[in-house]
Amino acid sequence: MGSVIVYGAAALAEIGGCFAFWGWRRLGWSAWALLPGMASLALFAWLLTLVEASAAGRAYAAYGGVYVAASLAWLWAVEGRAPDAWDLSGTALCLIGAGVILWGGGAGR
Repeated sequence: MGSVIVYGAAALAEIGGCFAFWGWRRLGWSAWALLPGMASLALFAWLLTLVEASAAGRAYAAYGGVYVAASLAWLWAVEGRAPDAWDLSGTALCLIGAGVILWGGGAGR
């Protein structure tokens, strides 16, 4: 369960950091928004080192499913746009894949 919490925190940090760049380039935010954005991206990278996995590639691959789910949660919560059935179906597939990678023996190999 610890990896799930770390992945959730990492997803928030990554999406928040990337959104700072989106805000600067696409929404007209001040370049000062990039400073907390970069700090958030550094936090994201550090958090991924805390995942219990035998190899970085496995940790990153499993994280991908969590990132997809967190991105759609961000879409809904922050941008005010509800995910559609295709979004939710794709997210379910990604999370199943992440679970197979993370708990299918990959953590200990």
